[in-house]
Amino acid sequence: MSRLFATRPGDDGLPGPERRLAVLALILGTLMAVVDTTMVNIALPSIAAGLEVSASRAVWVTNLFQITCAAFLLVFAALSELLSRRRLYVAGVAVFTLAALGSALSQSLESLLVFRALQGLGAAATLSIGPSIYRQIFPSRLLGSALGLSALVVAAGYAAGPAIGGVLLSLADWPWLFALHLPLGAVAVVLAWRALPREAARPGGFDWQGALLSVAMLAGLFVAMDGVGHDMSVVGIAAWAGGSLVAAMLFLRRQRRAPHPLLPLSLFAERRFSLALAAQGSAFVGQGLAFVALSFLFQQAMGFSPLETAWLFTPWPLAIMLVGPLAGRLADRLNPSLLASAGLALLVAGLASLARLEAEAGVVEVLWRMALCGIGFGLFQPPNNRELIGSVPRERSANASGAMSTSRTVGQSLGVALVGAFLAAGIAVQATLWLGALTSLLALLASLARLPLAAAAQRERRAVEAAGGD
Repeated sequence: MSRLFATRPGDDGLPGPERRLAVLALILGTLMAVVDTTMVNIALPSIAAGLEVSASRAVWVTNLFQITCAAFLLVFAALSELLSRRRLYVAGVAVFTLAALGSALSQSLESLLVFRALQGLGAAATLSIGPSIYRQIFPSRLLGSALGLSALVVAAGYAAGPAIGGVLLSLADWPWLFALHLPLGAVAVVLAWRALPREAARPGGFDWQGALLSVAMLAGLFVAMDGVGHDMSVVGIAAWAGGSLVAAMLFLRRQRRAPHPLLPLSLFAERRFSLALAAQGSAFVGQGLAFVALSFLFQQAMGFSPLETAWLFTPWPLAIMLVGPLAGRLADRLNPSLLASAGLALLVAGLASLARLEAEAGVVEVLWRMALCGIGFGLFQPPNNRELIGSVPRERSANASGAMSTSRTVGQSLGVALVGAFLAAGIAVQATLWLGALTSLLALLASLARLPLAAAAQRERRAVEAAGGD
């Protein structure tokens, strides 16, 4: 860990001591947003009882947060160029924290939903630009290690969220889940304002038309996908999906003409970026699908209790926490695409082995399969993120970060929607896991296609470092 904060002559980014404070600000902001999602899921029955509403209405406490967050990722990534990433990050954490206070004080579902939407906006502002800020504060030679640390933080947040929620609910009522963010948010705001690097804002305008079309496109897509798993009518799903498609077509047309496009299409001319983005989206479809399908498999087919099921999931995020930082460090020395491809191969093998589980399988048989998936995903994610962020010019890092966050969120949500569609059609849970293995295999093919490109980029980076640059 100490090498992350060591400074060499010629390094760009922040000096070591300042780098530590900046990283702490990023960790706090990311943890709050990630932990919130899984923590609040645990509390939905308590929220429904406390506000005297149905469970189906209480689900929107989570849904509205996720839809709002996803819809504004691209918008905030582009807006950061005008406001500066430091200002946007501070504003995002502040809005998230103040909205958490509003959520804690809410006395009705309607009030709670308003503040949850505001929390989603704050989370979008921080998550959309987090990876690009890592590129700001770390030298290029440590980018993989930095993104490995980021993967560890996200995995730890997902793993800790249910436990934190369960412990708090055993001691206090649900509003305290939101109140927990207040001291953390206050510290994160102060740290981010003091420690994150200052930068000049980009001159020029903002693509407001593109922003509105982006929000319409992503919000429509997420409502349609959510509707698949929540008994929305076929007509309703088709209407939302159709509206999203029309908005997407208009968005692409706008991006070709806008003087300052929200998402510069020139990014996709870099094949390393395009293939890494495709690999990430496909892999997250597989992970999102598996997380939901396995809950049904463990409880309905194999007879485990909800608490036992929670423990059975532990090896996956725990393996990511252990492997992710190592994979990021290796990505600074080896071909990142080779590491990512090896991780995806393990993920495919793990999902296929889970799909073949029998109802009589024991705990040990489940645990090693879950660990294999976690090792594979942990080996894949940091090197792939390094390719995503490192393959584009520094001035486009925020745009790449926004695209990366959007791809991850869309992929995971699509996986969840596919499970809902399969279950509604009466298809066996094991079949959905085979589909997860298939989407992960598609990710592997995309990753393998960029191996020569990544090898050439690695040779170029080594030549620059040998010449004394960074």
